[in-house]
Amino acid sequence: MGFINKTPAGSWRANWRDPAGKQKAKTFPTKREAQRFLAEIETAKASGSYVSPAAGKTRFRDHAEPWIAARTTEATTTARDISVMRTHVLPKWGDWQLAKITHLAVQQWVTELARHLSRSMVSKCLQLTSNVMRSAVRNRLVTLNPCEDVTLPKIRQRDTDDRIISREELREFLLPVVPDRYRALVAVAAGTGLRWGEVVGLRTDAVNLGDKPAVRVIRTVIEVSGHTSFKPYPKSRAGARTVPLPNWAADLLREHLTRYRPEDGGLIFANEAGQPLRRTLFRSRVWRPALVRAGLLGEVKIYDDERFEAIWTDADGNKQSQHFDKRREAVIHVARHQAGGIRFHDLRHSYGTWLADDGVPPNKLQKVMGHESVTTTLKFYVRKTEDHDAILDVLNDPEDDDPEDDDPEDDEKAS
Repeated sequence: MGFINKTPAGSWRANWRDPAGKQKAKTFPTKREAQRFLAEIETAKASGSYVSPAAGKTRFRDHAEPWIAARTTEATTTARDISVMRTHVLPKWGDWQLAKITHLAVQQWVTELARHLSRSMVSKCLQLTSNVMRSAVRNRLVTLNPCEDVTLPKIRQRDTDDRIISREELREFLLPVVPDRYRALVAVAAGTGLRWGEVVGLRTDAVNLGDKPAVRVIRTVIEVSGHTSFKPYPKSRAGARTVPLPNWAADLLREHLTRYRPEDGGLIFANEAGQPLRRTLFRSRVWRPALVRAGLLGEVKIYDDERFEAIWTDADGNKQSQHFDKRREAVIHVARHQAGGIRFHDLRHSYGTWLADDGVPPNKLQKVMGHESVTTTLKFYVRKTEDHDAILDVLNDPEDDDPEDDDPEDDEKAS
């Protein structure tokens, strides 16, 4: 049982033993405060929720680093979380004592982040901070998680949110301008909805180009800090699947195999060194320049019959332009500086939307997309395109009805 005594300086010291039997003490300016604190300590000891008052002095960084090192997550998830922790979380909370992080401080931080970061990034920052604090609660360093009930900014619809490419744009404009070595890669991704790691991880043993062309997703490629490696299983159990391959994509894949001749069981879409493609390099060197050449990103036009004008819109929505001697230079400049644009992953969004618009049942769509839950299929990937014709068919007058024949005065005369 604890007790209170008066110190020579005139303050009051609360004395108690922790659950391990070690003597502890804390000084207060008044006897009432010491009594209240001691009552809380005894209650916490009796309920099993005791937390040492000194434990909260642990700095956030000192608990976050061993916490993230002890997790058993995929290499790509760990790399992403370490990056977010190093870039956004630790600069804010690293030197804070755990007990001094309050709900208000976290809410103010989240609100400030939302002014210059995407909602998904703000959500990830809050999630990591909350997980560290939750671990601190479990390890009896603090009593409460100050991140609970912190609200995220509302999702605001932007004109770049629904980045869907039509089948006509894909086949008539984009595929013809993709470099030969990568044309089949884009076609297979668009024709099957495979994720980046799944499509670049395809080997010859996972492709059937017979009467019913199809690809099997049995492995994937991951990229961490610029290094690629194979993971001998897909993202989830549902990710292991067989997806039919449309004829137009199968034809391009046959041409690719004939031209580049991967060895039996070898990687189909390898770089010139025979290694898996790196997503970051593909995006800057192949994907975005192809979008520019296809007329789907910025604009490049002839200027003064000899030079070329690169036209793009920056992140602030301002239109910019610059002149170049060579078209290739103008294309690369637009690819680097144009804000937004269709992402490679949007081929997957487009695939799901095409199938949904054509009436493929959600359960079948879920299977080919490789989703664990049909809710994911409907919520995140299938954004049905607008069908104004169907609405107008209901609202417009039938073609054989003449509005002039419906004059109410005629009805009155007839009566």
